Amino acid sequence: MHISKLSLINYRNFANARFEFGPGVNTVIGENGTGKTNLFRAIRLLLDENMLAAAYRLNEGDFHRGLGDWKGHWIIISVEFSEITMDESVQALFVHGTGNVHHAPVDKATFNLLFRPRKDIRVLLSAITKGDMSAMRAILDPLTIDDYETIFTGRSLADFNDPAVYTSIVGDFSKAIFADHVEFPALGASLPRQLAVAKEVSFSFIQALRDVVQDFQNNRANPLRALLRSKSGEVDAAAFKTITDRVLDLNRSIEEWPDVEAIRGDIKQTIKDAVGEAYSPSSLNIKSDLPDDADRLFQSLKLFVGEDGEDYEGGIHELSLGGANLIYLTLKLLEFKYQKSKQAVANFLLIEEPEAHIHTHIQKTLFDRLKYPDTQIIYSTHSTQISEVSKVDSMNIVGRENGRCEAFQPARGLDPKQIGRVQRYLDAVRSNLLFARSVLLVEGDAEEILVPVLVKKLLGVGLDELGISLINIRSTGFENVALLFHNDRIRKTCSIITDLDEAFIDTTPNADDGDSLARFKQRATRSEKAGAERKARLDAFASGNRWVSVFYADHTFEVDFLEAGNEVSATGVVDEIYVKAETRATAKESLSSSDSYRYGRRILSMAESAGKGWFAILLAGQIDEQVKVPGYILDALRFAHPTISNETWFNIINYRVALDEAASITSDADRESFLTSLDEFQRGGLTFAQIKVEFARVFWSDRINDVLERY
Repeated sequence: MHISKLSLINYRNFANARFEFGPGVNTVIGENGTGKTNLFRAIRLLLDENMLAAAYRLNEGDFHRGLGDWKGHWIIISVEFSEITMDESVQALFVHGTGNVHHAPVDKATFNLLFRPRKDIRVLLSAITKGDMSAMRAILDPLTIDDYETIFTGRSLADFNDPAVYTSIVGDFSKAIFADHVEFPALGASLPRQLAVAKEVSFSFIQALRDVVQDFQNNRANPLRALLRSKSGEVDAAAFKTITDRVLDLNRSIEEWPDVEAIRGDIKQTIKDAVGEAYSPSSLNIKSDLPDDADRLFQSLKLFVGEDGEDYEGGIHELSLGGANLIYLTLKLLEFKYQKSKQAVANFLLIEEPEAHIHTHIQKTLFDRLKYPDTQIIYSTHSTQISEVSKVDSMNIVGRENGRCEAFQPARGLDPKQIGRVQRYLDAVRSNLLFARSVLLVEGDAEEILVPVLVKKLLGVGLDELGISLINIRSTGFENVALLFHNDRIRKTCSIITDLDEAFIDTTPNADDGDSLARFKQRATRSEKAGAERKARLDAFASGNRWVSVFYADHTFEVDFLEAGNEVSATGVVDEIYVKAETRATAKESLSSSDSYRYGRRILSMAESAGKGWFAILLAGQIDEQVKVPGYILDALRFAHPTISNETWFNIINYRVALDEAASITSDADRESFLTSLDEFQRGGLTFAQIKVEFARVFWSDRINDVLERY
């Protein structure tokens, strides 16, 4: 039995999210602040018997902020189980509890937490005339959280992720339309707490490893205490008596020690001297308080550990952060093994961000080796190392889309062959795309090295600051990765940047062509044909997919970079590539030529001579803030990141104005006038469209206008 689906409606930062899980190991991936902790808390509310009773009483802060007004809305947490075993006791639990069919045996079941207004409130809402907004407000406005109830249901049939289903049950608050009844069979049967699934399963939660030393000092959170407590309850009292007898003897020996007796006598005499016999205590003793029962003795034990390669054993507080975290994780896993041995109907292990302070090799080894039979394990992580070794078809990605957090299943709808290709591509570098808000896919080292430099020099902000991941596919097989970005899978924008490889000379063979030129024309013809075929293939691939678009260099990245007007940067690397003065002079002349054959062949020759990656590194050192970024790259950036906040625009424009001030390319009066407008834009007095026009008027020659006109 395992969790196959989890639905979260109006819960914290999830307006409407659907997570899908499989048996065995599952991974939840996402950047900070996307709701991984909230997801785990939702699961715990349904399955963790150790949750405090107060946790089930939700409050205003548990409602999704995007609702605006939470009053009247419901929070729904729904879990679906699959592969229910045929065991009689298990079937009895789900047929009479959470089974979603009305006859045995069942192989799927649902269990739900509903946080909703009390029945009397729902009855009032059901009685109002459709569209009567004032009557609805009269009921909702006085509501407080005390007017809400938490109930658990099973045997539900409702698809809570369907907005139409939610509206039909809860109501349409924008139109004041509510059903004329308040009981809905699709919600399932209400369950008393004594029939809760949490009582029948083995469930362990290992929280994020943030301050484990403090947890070891906390009796309630100390995992070693939990292990010892479980074992002390199994101790044979008769067999343990030899130890308790020794403890009693030790206590007596300590109490009878001459120095202890002397101190006891001195205390009694000092009291008598101070207050007299009448007011002195009738008896006074110093006793040793070593515990003489198994439970208290076990709880007094402490763990001492030696770091790898050291003979010294110290307390947990003396370990490195990584060492302490690893010990904590180990003890929690052992605690789970003890629980699992109790033969529950199912076993669940949740591990929150295990990567904290743990070496990357240990992260990957831990993930690879941590498997228990008949156990569903769900990790949450923002580690690219763990993401690299996670299976795509057992992965949920949480991300932000239009201001709310959503869940994506990257393998949904893919066949095994496609999944295998994606899996092979997602190494520790490329798996970064799983965390990105948007993605640029490039085909080679030149783009990987230079595109981030171009953006940073031009805008003053980097791709990382914009939430864009640039991934080098190192081939033109973009489809193997880009297929992840789809309405059914990851709903994030992905720009593909590649070359058309159009020839920049007439490739028609000529009898006067020398051998070198003839060979060049043949290569150019082949490249041009391959580029056209690639364009046809990629255009067909992206057609109808709003999340993917392809952007082409007319020729190659190097040639298009030069043609954009960057000959100064290109000539700046000539001396680092060629030794002979004559060759250097010829190369610089060719790069500054208006003849496409001369400058195109020269820059390609330089890249081949130095190696494309090294040539890109050399070129990056020559690029300054006046760089002219090829239009197709700006178009790709615009598609991948269509919305830039006004705050970021302010920083970008301010950066360009500062460059102008240093270069003094506009008058002081115009600059001061524009700065006044820019301050007004920052305060919200001007729109982006207005400041864009004003900037273009004052700084008409600035390179940033190429970007501004695209937004």
